[in-house]
Amino acid sequence: MRKVFTWEIVILFIVGLFLWVSIAETWTAPDWHKGELYVALPPDGSDDDAKFELELVTLFAQRLHVKVKPVPMDYDQITHALASHKVHMAAAGLRGNAESILRFGSSYQTLSEQVVCKDKPPKTLDNLAKRSLVVVAESAQENALRAITEHQPNLHWEAWHQFTISGLLKEVAEGTIDCTVVNEEQLASARNFYPVLGDAFDLNTQSRLAWAFAGDADAELFHTADDFITSVKKDGNLAVLIDRHYGHNERLEAVDAVAFVSKARSVLPRFKRWFEEASALTGIEWQLLAALAYQESHWDPLATSYTNVRGVMMLTEDTADRMQLDDRLDARASIIAGAKYLQLLKEALPDRMDDNERTWMALAAYNQGMGHLEDARVLAVKSNLNPDVWSDVKKVMPLLSRPAYFEQAKHGHARGGEAVILVETVRLYYDMLNRLAPENMQRLPATPYFGLQPSHLHSTNLH
Repeated sequence: MRKVFTWEIVILFIVGLFLWVSIAETWTAPDWHKGELYVALPPDGSDDDAKFELELVTLFAQRLHVKVKPVPMDYDQITHALASHKVHMAAAGLRGNAESILRFGSSYQTLSEQVVCKDKPPKTLDNLAKRSLVVVAESAQENALRAITEHQPNLHWEAWHQFTISGLLKEVAEGTIDCTVVNEEQLASARNFYPVLGDAFDLNTQSRLAWAFAGDADAELFHTADDFITSVKKDGNLAVLIDRHYGHNERLEAVDAVAFVSKARSVLPRFKRWFEEASALTGIEWQLLAALAYQESHWDPLATSYTNVRGVMMLTEDTADRMQLDDRLDARASIIAGAKYLQLLKEALPDRMDDNERTWMALAAYNQGMGHLEDARVLAVKSNLNPDVWSDVKKVMPLLSRPAYFEQAKHGHARGGEAVILVETVRLYYDMLNRLAPENMQRLPATPYFGLQPSHLHSTNLH
Protein backbone atom coordinates (compact mmCIF):
# COMPACT_ATOMS: atom_id res chain seq x y z
CA MET A 1 0.00 0.00 0.00
CA ARG A 2 1.40 3.39 -0.96
CA LYS A 3 2.10 5.79 1.88
CA VAL A 4 0.32 9.11 1.79
CA PHE A 5 2.84 11.92 2.14
CA THR A 6 2.30 14.87 4.48
CA TRP A 7 2.04 17.32 1.58
CA GLU A 8 -0.72 15.23 0.03
CA ILE A 9 -2.66 15.36 3.30
CA VAL A 10 -2.20 19.13 3.38
CA ILE A 11 -3.50 19.46 -0.16
CA LEU A 12 -6.52 17.29 0.63
CA PHE A 13 -7.22 19.40 3.71
CA ILE A 14 -6.98 22.67 1.76
CA VAL A 15 -9.25 21.35 -1.00
CA GLY A 16 -11.76 20.15 1.60
CA LEU A 17 -11.67 23.46 3.42
CA PHE A 18 -12.16 25.35 0.15
CA LEU A 19 -15.17 23.21 -0.72
CA TRP A 20 -16.64 23.69 2.75
CA VAL A 21 -16.20 27.47 2.59
CA SER A 22 -17.69 27.54 -0.92
CA ILE A 23 -20.74 25.59 0.19
CA ALA A 24 -21.16 27.72 3.32
CA GLU A 25 -20.88 30.91 1.28
CA THR A 26 -23.45 29.85 -1.31
CA TRP A 27 -25.90 28.27 1.16
CA THR A 28 -29.15 30.19 1.66
CA ALA A 29 -32.00 29.71 4.08
CA PRO A 30 -34.80 27.55 2.61
CA ASP A 31 -38.11 29.14 1.66
CA TRP A 32 -39.87 30.08 4.91
CA HIS A 33 -43.13 28.68 3.49
CA LYS A 34 -41.61 25.22 4.07
CA GLY A 35 -42.03 25.70 7.82
CA GLU A 36 -38.89 27.31 9.23
CA LEU A 37 -38.16 31.00 9.72
CA TYR A 38 -34.43 31.76 10.07
CA VAL A 39 -34.00 34.82 12.30
CA ALA A 40 -30.85 36.69 13.30
CA LEU A 41 -30.97 37.47 17.03
CA PRO A 42 -28.69 39.41 19.41
CA PRO A 43 -25.51 37.49 20.28
CA ASP A 44 -26.03 37.31 24.04
CA GLY A 45 -28.96 34.95 24.48
CA SER A 46 -29.11 35.47 28.24
CA ASP A 47 -29.87 39.21 28.25
CA ASP A 48 -33.25 40.95 28.24
CA ASP A 49 -32.97 42.12 24.62
CA ALA A 50 -32.39 38.63 23.21
CA LYS A 51 -35.16 37.07 25.30
CA PHE A 52 -37.61 39.82 24.34
CA GLU A 53 -36.80 39.55 20.63
CA LEU A 54 -37.08 35.77 20.66
CA GLU A 55 -40.48 35.84 22.33
CA LEU A 56 -41.80 38.53 19.99
CA VAL A 57 -40.57 36.78 16.84
CA THR A 58 -41.94 33.46 18.14
CA LEU A 59 -45.39 35.05 18.31
CA PHE A 60 -44.90 36.22 14.74
CA ALA A 61 -43.86 32.73 13.64
CA GLN A 62 -47.02 31.32 15.20
CA ARG A 63 -48.98 33.76 13.05
CA LEU A 64 -47.19 32.31 10.02
CA HIS A 65 -47.61 28.71 11.25
CA VAL A 66 -43.86 28.13 11.08
CA LYS A 67 -41.09 27.43 13.58
CA VAL A 68 -38.36 29.89 14.49
CA LYS A 69 -34.78 28.92 13.71
CA PRO A 70 -32.84 31.40 15.90
CA VAL A 71 -29.40 32.37 14.64
CA PRO A 72 -27.49 34.44 17.25
CA MET A 73 -24.90 36.63 15.56
CA ASP A 74 -22.83 39.75 16.10
CA TYR A 75 -24.36 42.98 14.82
CA ASP A 76 -21.69 43.43 12.17
CA GLN A 77 -22.65 40.08 10.63
CA ILE A 78 -26.33 40.82 10.22
CA THR A 79 -26.26 42.94 7.06
CA HIS A 80 -24.28 40.31 5.14
CA ALA A 81 -26.44 37.48 6.49
CA LEU A 82 -29.59 39.24 5.30
CA ALA A 83 -28.19 40.37 1.96
CA SER A 84 -26.94 36.85 1.18
CA HIS A 85 -30.26 35.36 2.39
CA LYS A 86 -28.71 33.21 5.10
CA VAL A 87 -31.54 34.40 7.35
CA HIS A 88 -35.00 35.64 6.45
CA MET A 89 -35.03 38.55 8.90
CA ALA A 90 -33.22 40.08 11.85
CA ALA A 91 -34.91 40.67 15.21
CA ALA A 92 -31.94 42.17 17.02
CA GLY A 93 -32.93 45.58 18.36
CA LEU A 94 -31.71 47.39 15.26
CA ARG A 95 -32.18 51.11 14.71
CA GLY A 96 -34.33 51.71 11.64
CA ASN A 97 -32.25 53.50 9.01
CA ALA A 98 -33.71 54.74 5.73
CA GLU A 99 -30.23 55.05 4.21
CA SER A 100 -29.31 51.42 4.84
CA ILE A 101 -29.26 48.77 2.12
CA LEU A 102 -31.59 46.85 4.42
CA ARG A 103 -35.33 47.27 4.59
CA PHE A 104 -36.83 48.04 8.00
CA GLY A 105 -40.34 47.31 9.16
CA SER A 106 -42.49 49.38 11.50
CA SER A 107 -40.92 50.41 14.79
CA TYR A 108 -41.96 48.35 17.82
CA GLN A 109 -40.03 50.23 20.52
CA THR A 110 -38.50 53.69 20.87
CA LEU A 111 -35.62 54.12 23.34
CA SER A 112 -33.25 56.91 24.30
CA GLU A 113 -29.54 56.39 23.71
CA GLN A 114 -27.30 57.36 26.62
CA VAL A 115 -23.59 57.71 27.32
CA VAL A 116 -22.33 56.07 30.50
CA CYS A 117 -18.76 56.43 31.74
CA LYS A 118 -16.48 55.04 34.42
CA ASP A 119 -16.65 58.43 36.13
CA LYS A 120 -18.77 61.52 35.55
CA PRO A 121 -20.22 61.56 32.03
CA PRO A 122 -19.83 64.58 29.72
CA LYS A 123 -22.55 67.18 29.77
CA THR A 124 -22.32 68.25 26.14
CA LEU A 125 -21.50 66.70 22.79
CA ASP A 126 -18.40 68.91 22.59
CA ASN A 127 -17.16 67.38 25.84
CA LEU A 128 -18.08 63.90 24.61
CA ALA A 129 -15.82 64.43 21.60
CA LYS A 130 -12.90 64.74 24.02
CA ARG A 131 -13.62 61.40 25.72
CA SER A 132 -12.62 57.89 24.71
CA LEU A 133 -15.80 56.23 23.45
CA VAL A 134 -16.33 52.56 22.54
CA VAL A 135 -19.47 50.99 21.05
CA VAL A 136 -20.41 47.63 19.56
CA ALA A 137 -19.78 47.63 15.82
CA GLU A 138 -22.93 48.12 13.70
CA SER A 139 -25.18 48.24 16.75
CA ALA A 140 -28.09 50.66 17.15
CA GLN A 141 -25.72 52.76 19.25
CA GLU A 142 -23.12 53.11 16.49
CA ASN A 143 -25.86 54.08 14.03
CA ALA A 144 -27.10 56.67 16.53
CA LEU A 145 -23.60 58.15 16.72
CA ARG A 146 -23.37 58.24 12.92
CA ALA A 147 -26.58 60.27 12.82
CA ILE A 148 -25.16 62.72 15.37
CA THR A 149 -21.99 63.30 13.33
CA GLU A 150 -24.11 65.09 10.74
CA HIS A 151 -24.12 68.09 13.09
CA GLN A 152 -21.19 67.10 15.34
CA PRO A 153 -18.46 66.06 12.85
CA ASN A 154 -15.66 65.99 15.44
CA LEU A 155 -17.29 63.15 17.36
CA HIS A 156 -15.23 59.95 17.21
CA TRP A 157 -15.39 56.46 18.66
CA GLU A 158 -14.00 52.94 18.45
CA ALA A 159 -16.27 50.19 17.10
CA TRP A 160 -15.47 46.86 18.72
CA HIS A 161 -16.29 43.68 16.84
CA GLN A 162 -17.31 40.39 18.43
CA PHE A 163 -18.47 42.20 21.56
CA THR A 164 -21.84 42.56 23.28
CA ILE A 165 -23.58 45.53 24.87
CA SER A 166 -23.45 43.86 28.29
CA GLY A 167 -19.77 43.13 27.73
CA LEU A 168 -18.99 46.81 27.13
CA LEU A 169 -20.99 47.85 30.20
CA LYS A 170 -18.89 45.43 32.25
CA GLU A 171 -15.72 46.99 30.80
CA VAL A 172 -16.91 50.48 31.81
CA ALA A 173 -17.88 49.31 35.30
CA GLU A 174 -14.45 47.77 35.78
CA GLY A 175 -12.71 50.89 34.46
CA THR A 176 -11.18 49.16 31.43
CA ILE A 177 -12.76 51.63 28.99
CA ASP A 178 -13.86 55.21 29.52
CA CYS A 179 -17.35 55.48 28.02
CA THR A 180 -19.89 53.58 25.96
CA VAL A 181 -23.38 54.17 24.57
CA VAL A 182 -26.41 52.03 25.47
CA ASN A 183 -30.14 52.51 25.46
CA GLU A 184 -32.08 53.36 28.61
CA GLU A 185 -33.33 49.80 29.23
CA GLN A 186 -29.89 48.26 28.81
CA LEU A 187 -28.45 50.72 31.31
CA ALA A 188 -31.26 50.21 33.84
CA SER A 189 -30.66 46.47 33.80
CA ALA A 190 -26.87 46.75 34.00
CA ARG A 191 -26.99 49.06 37.02
CA ASN A 192 -28.41 46.22 39.08
CA PHE A 193 -25.22 44.24 38.44
CA TYR A 194 -22.81 47.17 38.35
CA PRO A 195 -24.01 49.83 40.81
CA VAL A 196 -20.91 51.91 40.02
CA LEU A 197 -22.54 52.86 36.71
CA GLY A 198 -23.78 56.28 37.71
CA ASP A 199 -25.41 59.16 35.89
CA ALA A 200 -25.72 59.08 32.12
CA PHE A 201 -25.64 61.71 29.41
CA ASP A 202 -28.65 61.55 27.11
CA LEU A 203 -27.63 61.91 23.47
CA ASN A 204 -31.01 63.44 22.71
CA THR A 205 -31.54 60.92 19.95
CA GLN A 206 -33.99 58.07 20.06
CA SER A 207 -33.60 54.71 18.40
CA ARG A 208 -36.77 53.45 16.78
CA LEU A 209 -36.15 49.74 16.88
CA ALA A 210 -37.44 47.65 14.00
CA TRP A 211 -37.04 44.26 12.38
CA ALA A 212 -34.70 44.23 9.38
CA PHE A 213 -34.99 42.44 6.03
CA ALA A 214 -32.90 42.24 2.89
CA GLY A 215 -33.64 44.90 0.30
CA ASP A 216 -35.06 42.19 -1.94
CA ALA A 217 -36.76 40.25 0.83
CA ASP A 218 -39.93 38.28 0.21
CA ALA A 219 -42.69 40.90 0.00
CA GLU A 220 -45.27 38.66 1.67
CA LEU A 221 -43.01 38.10 4.68
CA PHE A 222 -42.19 41.80 5.01
CA HIS A 223 -45.80 43.00 4.84
CA THR A 224 -47.05 40.23 7.12
CA ALA A 225 -44.42 41.25 9.67
CA ASP A 226 -45.55 44.88 9.43
CA ASP A 227 -49.19 43.86 9.91
CA PHE A 228 -48.15 41.74 12.90
CA ILE A 229 -46.35 44.65 14.61
CA THR A 230 -49.38 46.86 14.03
CA SER A 231 -51.72 44.26 15.51
CA VAL A 232 -49.66 43.53 18.66
CA LYS A 233 -49.45 47.26 19.31
CA LYS A 234 -53.20 47.54 18.99
CA ASP A 235 -54.22 44.48 21.02
CA GLY A 236 -51.78 45.20 23.86
CA ASN A 237 -49.62 42.11 23.41
CA LEU A 238 -46.55 44.22 22.64
CA ALA A 239 -47.01 46.24 25.83
CA VAL A 240 -47.33 43.00 27.81
CA LEU A 241 -44.08 41.65 26.36
CA ILE A 242 -42.23 44.90 27.03
CA ASP A 243 -43.44 44.88 30.62
CA ARG A 244 -42.55 41.22 31.02
CA HIS A 245 -38.94 41.74 29.97
CA TYR A 246 -38.25 45.34 30.97
CA GLY A 247 -41.00 46.40 33.38
CA HIS A 248 -39.02 45.32 36.45
CA ASN A 249 -35.79 47.01 35.40
CA GLU A 250 -36.13 50.01 37.67
CA ARG A 251 -32.80 50.41 39.36
CA LEU A 252 -32.28 49.07 42.87
CA GLU A 253 -30.51 51.39 45.24
CA ALA A 254 -26.80 50.76 44.80
CA VAL A 255 -26.41 49.39 48.30
CA ASP A 256 -29.30 46.94 47.73
CA ALA A 257 -27.84 45.65 44.47
CA VAL A 258 -24.43 45.13 46.05
CA ALA A 259 -25.97 43.34 49.04
CA PHE A 260 -28.03 41.03 46.83
CA VAL A 261 -25.11 40.02 44.59
CA SER A 262 -22.91 39.50 47.64
CA LYS A 263 -25.45 37.31 49.42
CA ALA A 264 -26.23 35.40 46.23
CA ARG A 265 -22.60 34.31 46.25
CA SER A 266 -22.07 33.84 49.98
CA VAL A 267 -25.43 32.93 51.59
CA LEU A 268 -27.55 31.42 48.81
CA PRO A 269 -25.31 28.35 48.26
CA ARG A 270 -26.28 27.11 51.75
CA PHE A 271 -29.95 26.98 50.76
CA LYS A 272 -29.77 26.32 47.01
CA ARG A 273 -30.31 22.55 47.26
CA TRP A 274 -33.55 23.13 49.17
CA PHE A 275 -34.81 25.63 46.58
CA GLU A 276 -34.00 23.03 43.92
CA GLU A 277 -35.87 20.37 45.91
CA ALA A 278 -38.90 22.67 46.20
CA SER A 279 -38.65 23.35 42.47
CA ALA A 280 -38.70 19.63 41.70
CA LEU A 281 -41.84 19.25 43.83
CA THR A 282 -43.76 22.19 42.36
CA GLY A 283 -42.33 22.91 38.92
CA ILE A 284 -41.58 26.52 39.94
CA GLU A 285 -38.06 27.55 39.00
CA TRP A 286 -35.70 27.54 41.96
CA GLN A 287 -34.43 31.00 41.01
CA LEU A 288 -37.93 32.44 41.42
CA LEU A 289 -38.37 30.75 44.80
CA ALA A 290 -34.97 32.03 45.90
CA ALA A 291 -35.85 35.54 44.69
CA LEU A 292 -39.10 35.48 46.66
CA ALA A 293 -37.30 34.23 49.77
CA TYR A 294 -34.71 37.00 49.50
CA GLN A 295 -37.41 39.64 49.21
CA GLU A 296 -39.18 38.17 52.22
CA SER A 297 -36.31 37.38 54.60
CA HIS A 298 -32.96 38.02 52.89
CA TRP A 299 -32.48 34.25 53.27
CA ASP A 300 -32.59 34.51 57.05
CA PRO A 301 -34.21 31.33 58.48
CA LEU A 302 -34.83 33.08 61.81
CA ALA A 303 -36.51 36.18 60.37
CA THR A 304 -39.62 37.34 62.26
CA SER A 305 -41.81 40.37 61.57
CA TYR A 306 -43.89 42.41 64.00
CA THR A 307 -46.98 40.69 62.53
CA ASN A 308 -45.48 37.30 63.48
CA VAL A 309 -44.76 36.02 59.99
CA ARG A 310 -41.60 33.96 60.27
CA GLY A 311 -38.88 32.00 58.54
CA VAL A 312 -37.14 32.04 55.17
CA MET A 313 -40.47 32.30 53.34
CA MET A 314 -42.11 34.48 56.04
CA LEU A 315 -45.27 32.41 56.50
CA THR A 316 -48.17 33.18 58.84
CA GLU A 317 -49.31 30.61 61.37
CA ASP A 318 -52.47 29.98 59.32
CA THR A 319 -50.55 29.31 56.13
CA ALA A 320 -48.05 27.12 57.97
CA ASP A 321 -50.94 25.05 59.38
CA ARG A 322 -52.51 24.77 55.93
CA MET A 323 -49.20 23.59 54.47
CA GLN A 324 -48.71 21.22 57.45
CA LEU A 325 -45.56 23.02 58.52
CA ASP A 326 -44.77 22.46 62.19
CA ASP A 327 -41.69 24.66 62.54
CA ARG A 328 -41.55 27.85 60.50
CA LEU A 329 -37.91 28.36 61.50
CA ASP A 330 -36.87 25.10 59.83
CA ALA A 331 -35.31 26.52 56.64
CA ARG A 332 -35.85 23.48 54.42
CA ALA A 333 -39.42 22.95 55.58
CA SER A 334 -40.24 26.66 55.20
CA ILE A 335 -38.91 26.76 51.64
CA ILE A 336 -40.89 23.68 50.60
CA ALA A 337 -44.09 24.92 52.28
CA GLY A 338 -43.74 28.39 50.73
CA ALA A 339 -43.19 26.87 47.28
CA LYS A 340 -46.23 24.62 47.63
CA TYR A 341 -48.33 27.55 48.76
CA LEU A 342 -47.22 29.66 45.81
CA GLN A 343 -48.05 26.81 43.43
CA LEU A 344 -51.45 26.45 45.08
CA LEU A 345 -52.12 30.13 44.43
CA LYS A 346 -51.13 29.67 40.78
CA GLU A 347 -53.54 26.74 40.46
CA ALA A 348 -56.36 28.91 41.82
CA LEU A 349 -56.02 31.26 38.86
CA PRO A 350 -57.73 30.67 35.50
CA ASP A 351 -55.99 28.26 33.12
CA ARG A 352 -56.53 30.73 30.28
CA MET A 353 -53.80 32.95 31.72
CA ASP A 354 -50.29 32.87 30.35
CA ASP A 355 -48.04 31.00 32.79
CA ASN A 356 -45.86 34.05 33.42
CA GLU A 357 -48.92 36.16 34.22
CA ARG A 358 -50.20 33.51 36.64
CA THR A 359 -46.82 33.56 38.37
CA TRP A 360 -46.81 37.34 38.89
CA MET A 361 -50.44 37.25 40.04
CA ALA A 362 -49.68 34.42 42.47
CA LEU A 363 -46.83 36.45 43.94
CA ALA A 364 -49.23 39.34 44.54
CA ALA A 365 -51.63 36.93 46.25
CA TYR A 366 -48.74 35.51 48.30
CA ASN A 367 -48.29 39.00 49.67
CA GLN A 368 -51.88 40.22 50.07
CA GLY A 369 -54.11 37.17 49.75
CA MET A 370 -56.13 35.77 46.86
CA GLY A 371 -59.21 37.76 47.82
CA HIS A 372 -57.49 41.11 47.45
CA LEU A 373 -55.95 40.01 44.16
CA GLU A 374 -59.44 39.12 42.90
CA ASP A 375 -60.67 42.56 44.01
CA ALA A 376 -57.88 44.11 41.95
CA ARG A 377 -58.80 42.00 38.93
CA VAL A 378 -62.45 43.06 39.24
CA LEU A 379 -61.29 46.67 39.45
CA ALA A 380 -59.22 46.11 36.31
CA VAL A 381 -62.34 44.98 34.43
CA LYS A 382 -64.22 48.09 35.62
CA SER A 383 -61.30 50.18 34.36
CA ASN A 384 -61.41 48.55 30.89
CA LEU A 385 -58.13 46.76 31.57
CA ASN A 386 -57.25 43.10 31.17
CA PRO A 387 -57.68 41.21 34.47
CA ASP A 388 -55.49 38.36 33.19
CA VAL A 389 -52.41 40.52 32.56
CA TRP A 390 -50.22 41.65 35.44
CA SER A 391 -49.11 44.87 33.73
CA ASP A 392 -52.78 45.98 33.81
CA VAL A 393 -53.65 44.63 37.27
CA LYS A 394 -50.64 46.33 38.85
CA LYS A 395 -52.00 49.69 37.66
CA VAL A 396 -55.11 49.35 39.82
CA MET A 397 -54.03 47.20 42.77
CA PRO A 398 -52.60 50.16 44.75
CA LEU A 399 -56.06 51.78 44.60
CA LEU A 400 -57.32 49.19 47.11
CA SER A 401 -55.73 51.27 49.87
CA ARG A 402 -58.09 54.19 49.11
CA PRO A 403 -61.53 54.34 50.73
CA ALA A 404 -63.26 55.24 47.46
CA TYR A 405 -62.16 51.86 46.10
CA PHE A 406 -61.79 49.43 49.03
CA GLU A 407 -65.21 50.35 50.42
CA GLN A 408 -66.67 48.96 47.19
CA ALA A 409 -64.40 45.90 47.15
CA LYS A 410 -65.57 42.52 48.40
CA HIS A 411 -62.57 41.96 50.65
CA GLY A 412 -62.02 45.52 51.84
CA HIS A 413 -58.82 47.42 52.43
CA ALA A 414 -55.52 46.07 51.06
CA ARG A 415 -51.96 47.31 50.90
CA GLY A 416 -52.02 46.86 47.15
CA GLY A 417 -48.99 49.04 46.52
CA GLU A 418 -46.95 46.75 48.76
CA ALA A 419 -47.94 43.75 46.63
CA VAL A 420 -46.88 45.54 43.43
CA ILE A 421 -43.50 46.42 44.94
CA LEU A 422 -42.99 42.81 46.03
CA VAL A 423 -43.82 41.38 42.61
CA GLU A 424 -41.64 43.82 40.69
CA THR A 425 -38.72 43.38 43.10
CA VAL A 426 -38.98 39.58 42.99
CA ARG A 427 -39.02 39.74 39.19
CA LEU A 428 -35.84 41.79 39.31
CA TYR A 429 -34.07 39.44 41.74
CA TYR A 430 -35.21 36.48 39.63
CA ASP A 431 -33.73 38.04 36.51
CA MET A 432 -30.50 38.83 38.34
CA LEU A 433 -30.15 35.24 39.58
CA ASN A 434 -30.64 33.92 36.06
CA ARG A 435 -28.02 36.25 34.69
CA LEU A 436 -25.60 35.63 37.53
CA ALA A 437 -25.85 31.90 36.76
CA PRO A 438 -27.02 31.47 33.13
CA GLU A 439 -26.46 27.72 33.30
CA ASN A 440 -29.44 27.55 35.67
CA MET A 441 -31.94 29.11 33.26
CA GLN A 442 -33.46 25.84 32.05
CA ARG A 443 -37.04 25.41 33.19
CA LEU A 444 -38.18 22.35 35.06
CA PRO A 445 -41.41 20.64 33.98
CA ALA A 446 -44.50 21.32 36.06
CA THR A 447 -45.34 18.37 38.30
CA PRO A 448 -48.24 17.73 40.69
CA TYR A 449 -47.16 17.57 44.30
CA PHE A 450 -50.15 16.95 46.54
CA GLY A 451 -53.89 16.69 46.50
CA LEU A 452 -55.16 20.08 47.65
CA GLN A 453 -57.45 21.82 45.21
CA PRO A 454 -57.83 25.57 44.73
CA SER A 455 -61.17 25.48 46.57
CA HIS A 456 -59.25 24.89 49.80
CA LEU A 457 -57.76 28.38 49.66
CA HIS A 458 -58.78 30.90 52.30
CA SER A 459 -58.63 33.79 49.91
CA THR A 460 -58.79 36.69 52.37
CA ASN A 461 -55.88 35.50 54.51
CA LEU A 462 -52.40 36.77 54.12
CA HIS A 463 -49.60 34.29 53.62
